[in-house]
Amino acid sequence: MTKLLICLGAVLQTKIMNKTVLVTGGTGYIGSWVTKMLLEKGYTVRLAVRDNKNTAKYQHLIELENSSDGNLEFWNANLLSEGDYDEMAEGCSSIIHMASPFTLRFKDAQKELIDPALKGTRNVLNAATKSSSVKKVVLTSSVAAVHGDNIDMKEKGLSEFTEAHFNDSSSASHQPYSFSKVIAEKEAWKISESQDQWKLVVINPSFVMGPSLTQSSNSESLNFMKEMLSGKYYLGAPNLMFGFVDVRDVAKAHLLALEDETAEGRHILAERTTSVFDFSRLIKKSYGNKYKLPLMQSPKIMLYLVGWMFGLGTKFIRRNVGYDIKLNTSKSKEKLGLTYTNLQNTIEDMVSQMQENKIIS
Repeated sequence: MTKLLICLGAVLQTKIMNKTVLVTGGTGYIGSWVTKMLLEKGYTVRLAVRDNKNTAKYQHLIELENSSDGNLEFWNANLLSEGDYDEMAEGCSSIIHMASPFTLRFKDAQKELIDPALKGTRNVLNAATKSSSVKKVVLTSSVAAVHGDNIDMKEKGLSEFTEAHFNDSSSASHQPYSFSKVIAEKEAWKISESQDQWKLVVINPSFVMGPSLTQSSNSESLNFMKEMLSGKYYLGAPNLMFGFVDVRDVAKAHLLALEDETAEGRHILAERTTSVFDFSRLIKKSYGNKYKLPLMQSPKIMLYLVGWMFGLGTKFIRRNVGYDIKLNTSKSKEKLGLTYTNLQNTIEDMVSQMQENKIIS
């Protein structure tokens, strides 16, 4: 009888551990959706936060916990503090590492972008290796780790970007955000290959759009939409092409990567690639003349004169404006089984959420 109880206890403990996931960046724009979906599936989510007493930052997640079968745990951790994640990782079957700065508004790229991305990845993945329980790590990288400048596709003689490609045109001084993503992902693969305890799966989203679960988010995605609707590009939108993907699809991809034992490697996510101007036409299709959307697509020569108003440097304009890109997303659909939300629906849901939260009128 005693042996039976011990065995049952061990089985129960294993099941609890298998449903416990350490999540970094779980209070942010993408992270909140990942946390929501984990809670809805009954996971115990260990959220790494800077200050677990700052409940305003994650009150929306507490409310989601109350209406789900899952549980939340809040642990203090700093991306730059070595060993901060070690205790937190012990007892978790997996880690979803999303915490990395996404901002185009910075003073010191090394301090604000590169160090947190690289050292944070090293810190979290080393904690996975030190643990006795972690078997999988899902890393949120970016399509920025696949390519830097749009001209890369032409210069490399490519017809499309795939998971086989790595960004080699960004640096600490040119496209530092993209540089931070590629060096962090390469470090993750280096650490992964040095051990055999856990498996690494990487998600490479393009420009993420869609509704936010938190009003406190300062995501560049929300800033971009706000600027688009408020008339910043009214006199002309730059001929810049991006891949776009719904934030909810990005979250789904994380859970698919987490739960599918066959998931491996990198996964580019994009519903489509389109220009900033054509993106604005999709908004106009749903909202007509309600917002001050771009009247036209700016000639490239004009951007050399006024690009500074949009934070666009000469080198960036030269190597990105006017160049098409194509992203191969077949792996995300065929291997992960991801189905994409139509970008038109993504836009409508995002604008509706921003209206409800009075971010826009």
